[in-house]
Amino acid sequence: MFSTNDNNSKDFGDTMRKLTKLSAAVLSAAMMTTTVQAAEECGAVSIADMNWSSASLMANVDRFILEHGYGCEAELVPGDTMPTGTSMIEKGEPDIAPELWSNSMKDALDRGVAEKRLRYAGKSLSDGGEEGFWVPEYLVKKDPSMATIEGVLANAKMFKHPEDPDVSAFYGCPAGWNCQISAGNLFEAMKMGDAGFEMIDPGSGAGLAGSIAKAYERGEAWFGYYWAPTAVLGKYKMVKVDFGSGVDEDHFVNCTTSEDCENPKATMYPPSPVHTVTTEAFASKAPAAYDYLTRRSFTNNQMNGLLAWMEDNQADGEVAAEHFLVEYPDVWAGWVSADVAAKVKQALQ
Repeated sequence: MFSTNDNNSKDFGDTMRKLTKLSAAVLSAAMMTTTVQAAEECGAVSIADMNWSSASLMANVDRFILEHGYGCEAELVPGDTMPTGTSMIEKGEPDIAPELWSNSMKDALDRGVAEKRLRYAGKSLSDGGEEGFWVPEYLVKKDPSMATIEGVLANAKMFKHPEDPDVSAFYGCPAGWNCQISAGNLFEAMKMGDAGFEMIDPGSGAGLAGSIAKAYERGEAWFGYYWAPTAVLGKYKMVKVDFGSGVDEDHFVNCTTSEDCENPKATMYPPSPVHTVTTEAFASKAPAAYDYLTRRSFTNNQMNGLLAWMEDNQADGEVAAEHFLVEYPDVWAGWVSADVAAKVKQALQ
């Protein structure tokens, strides 16, 4: 039989209490070590904050999620397409370019990937950059044929020129923009001049946007070039006109976009690939954070709406990121694990 005197019972209780405290301390230390290790694995991360609204919004979303969801020490650094891409290839910094229009330096980026200096994490804009000729949605609702180039050309007289009532207006790109070349070649390819159209130089991006806003306010016909994602296409419902040609990417690259294109033919604009690019060093040291970047992607409709909100509220990328994270958890929670989503939501509170 076992002895059950008071002294033995007291000693046993004291021992158990000490062991319980020790176990709790060990468990707490282990949890703290795991947290510290996770932060160390991610470490300091630099994110390019590009000088246009959609890229700045993405950069701020990434900073918040990487900092609060993955324990990264994330900071934003100024960026632009060519300088940022070149620096990432040559110097390994910054770690992340959230929105890189990769066609502008495709060969250099591809070489960086081949040399294991860079990785394409994924498409930051799932639809790619979108260009085309557009008409207001209300015209198409009245006459569905207006969604086709045949319908537009047949109704050329609807598109009043602001200075000449005998000519129809097609709003092209401002002088000096690359899209002025492609729009001009497509204008010629589809014989729009023969239908009575004249290409108008809007003078600036603001002038082009203003022409759409003016037409919408008056319920008038408008026809011209535009692109997405933009605040304008978030505010004003527009329909991209179908040329009936499909996309001939080879002809577009080698002729439509060239001033020396002698025999341009109709082709829809191919989507411009827009990627999130990271350094190989970041992707290797922080695989969980890198995985988030492979999933983080916006549709053009989503981004158009966010850009319109930014413009209406005169919001910068940081304010817009907070608005997005607070108002659209159903979107961004799909990019991360439930555990990370909970941490981000807690930080937002």
